[in-house]
Amino acid sequence: MNIKTTLERRISDALAAAGAAEAPAMVKPASRPEFGDYQADGCLAAAKKMKTNPRKFAEAVVEKLDLSDLAEKVELAGAGFINITLKRDWLDSRLAAMFADEKHLCVPIPKNPETVIVDYSGPNLAKEMHVGHLRSTIIGDALARTLQFIGYNVIPQNHVGDWGTQFGMLVEFILYVRKEKGGIVGERDTDGVVVTVDSDLRINDLEFLYRMAKRKYDTDPEFAEKARKRVVLLQSGDKETLEIWEKFRKESLRHCKKVYEALGVLLSDKDVRGESFYNDDLPNVVADLEKRSLLKISDGAKGVYLEEFKNQDDKPFFMIVQKSDGGYLYATTDLAAIRYRVQELHADRILYVTDSRQAQHFAQVFAVAKKADFVNRARHNQSTPWLRLIIGKLINILSFLLVLFHIKRKTNIREHKLSTKLEHVPFGMMLGTDGRPFKTREGGTVKLMDLIDQAEYAAGIAMDQREDVYPQARSYKTYKAIGVGALKYADLSQNRTSDYVFSWDKMLSLDGNTAPYMQYAYARIQSIFRKQDEMSPACQGGDSAMNGTIHVVEPAERALGVKLLQFPETIEAVAETCLPNILCAYLYDLAGAFMGFYETCPVLKSEGDIRAGRVALCKLAARVIQKGLELLGIDVLEQM
Repeated sequence: MNIKTTLERRISDALAAAGAAEAPAMVKPASRPEFGDYQADGCLAAAKKMKTNPRKFAEAVVEKLDLSDLAEKVELAGAGFINITLKRDWLDSRLAAMFADEKHLCVPIPKNPETVIVDYSGPNLAKEMHVGHLRSTIIGDALARTLQFIGYNVIPQNHVGDWGTQFGMLVEFILYVRKEKGGIVGERDTDGVVVTVDSDLRINDLEFLYRMAKRKYDTDPEFAEKARKRVVLLQSGDKETLEIWEKFRKESLRHCKKVYEALGVLLSDKDVRGESFYNDDLPNVVADLEKRSLLKISDGAKGVYLEEFKNQDDKPFFMIVQKSDGGYLYATTDLAAIRYRVQELHADRILYVTDSRQAQHFAQVFAVAKKADFVNRARHNQSTPWLRLIIGKLINILSFLLVLFHIKRKTNIREHKLSTKLEHVPFGMMLGTDGRPFKTREGGTVKLMDLIDQAEYAAGIAMDQREDVYPQARSYKTYKAIGVGALKYADLSQNRTSDYVFSWDKMLSLDGNTAPYMQYAYARIQSIFRKQDEMSPACQGGDSAMNGTIHVVEPAERALGVKLLQFPETIEAVAETCLPNILCAYLYDLAGAFMGFYETCPVLKSEGDIRAGRVALCKLAARVIQKGLELLGIDVLEQM
């Protein structure tokens, strides 16, 4: 059902037959109706490489190209473009198949689905989540939803920052307040906050305590030294330290859960794998690097030299995995996480959805992981556990017999391994209207819960201003669907690698590529079905009106039908490129195609098979819009 893939495969075969083996077909939807439904540009690049006339070469390709089963016309245009117009009856049959497949909408499901880990959100604990966590959280969630819809085994991982110096500092400050301040800290005339450290601390208490602890850490050398020693006690499992740390962690995760529920993302407690989870394995990571002769020592610190990265002196970069004082770094934890995800979770692909400023860090970590064979896993890891056990035993017996009888192996052990794909999925920054990182009016960091509340409030104002569109009877669910949907869509509709300017007016607009526009398109389709229900059974057209028989006769019907059939290739493109904005752009085009159809092709005023087909086309459009928004984590509204 992926039309683009089908055309690419056949045109690539024709290119090869014409003398351009492995030349890409470069198929894309036609930019204008007069160019057909799809256009292939590969002949131009292939002809240039072969140093031949592109038009003549394209003619040779078309002679070798057989699209008789699905194309009505295959025409050459310009210097060598191939324009393809699909057969109407073929379109009708494909739309009927898509209508029948209500669950998957003809998106191909892989026979051997990969296990994909999506590492996203990852806030530092003991602080409130802020606007800097928004993009990772919603981009990662959209990718997890999309991959899961396709049929992959998706394992979300929330790599929270719950370990290290800041927690040693916080624990030490709690003990200091208990001993020196009677368990109470803060002055109302200066900070406006008073906290009793042995009470049930909430996230805002922890945030306040962190600021106070950091102030003392920076100004009191004796306290700073105690805090550093407290980190060692934390890492070594000191009971008192762990008890206080666990309280911090529990409250922080409660706060994160509240944010995730408000945003409507899929992350849950079971997806949390914080830095602390890998603490016991860090010495093993260092030992394994040493076994593979990768570990070197520089100024007392242990690490790996990376020839592919240079420092300021143009010498190989030294990635430290253990400091001279015995402490570990983020890189060490990331290496331990890779080993766990490959060996225990059997990941085929791992996506790291983080700020683009971490690109070099992950490039270096990935390089070390590959050198150390941390990304290699047994070829049989997709099997059931009992089958993996049997196969493992057979391989061990075979290996023993080979050694026993001195039989020389003809293959290298790595040929029996698969390499897990490690991918950094970077994103840019959210900017204010001044072009700088998004802040409060006072210049402070915007808390994520405050931003969500603002989104719902702004949605209410927008709805008051457009009472001609929005329903009079409103609920919190409506405000949330509009506000949070607009907040998420405004981000996801941008190319994630780019910075973008945050604007309430723009994201809540009913015009343009926005969530309210998409929600309005869906609601308009639902209004057709409500009107249909009010008609007499004879006028409704009976059951045949919804049996999925579609005939795309009029140009607007055809445009909508072709756009609907492009849903599978759109979803596969998002899964491959990790760019949710591809789906947003598709949905916007789909909504535009529906509006064009709605304005020129009467639905309920038509009769017989025409009405039945158009109602079915509306039903299919509603399903695709709803599913597309669902994959972005956005709710639809039945009425606006």
